[in-house]
Amino acid sequence: MINTNDIELVKKLILKEQKPIIVKAQNGEFNRNILDYGKFDVLLFPEEGETKNDKLKKFDLGLNHVLANIAKKKNIKFGIDIGEIKRLDRKNKGKNLGRIIEIIDICKKSGVSLICYNYDDERNASAILLSLGASTQQASEAVKSNYSDGS
Repeated sequence: MINTNDIELVKKLILKEQKPIIVKAQNGEFNRNILDYGKFDVLLFPEEGETKNDKLKKFDLGLNHVLANIAKKKNIKFGIDIGEIKRLDRKNKGKNLGRIIEIIDICKKSGVSLICYNYDDERNASAILLSLGASTQQASEAVKSNYSDGS
């Protein structure tokens, strides 16, 4: 898994990394540039750090329908790290679950595949996705294609 803000370093690491190549999402500009580059498999959410531009009914994801369409064309999947959500406190857990609801909604509209990552039980991971608004097809595909980070 590649987790850095430097786009040029990420591009170099992508060339050295073994398949599947997983890149941790950062801010909107980083996500756009790395999706345009497109030589990786999964863009992993939720991104790290506090985002200051959260609105009452919309979060600042660094992701929109334009980026989702780019991901669809380049066959890049969006990953959701469930293990990271488990480690958060209540306030941040609620914010991240809200962000995941928006990611699921964007994926539904654009047709981008979801992948659940870092979970213990397939049934529980599928249930979490279903309760957050994913279709049954999205939830079953997300848990079937689980990638591990090898650590």
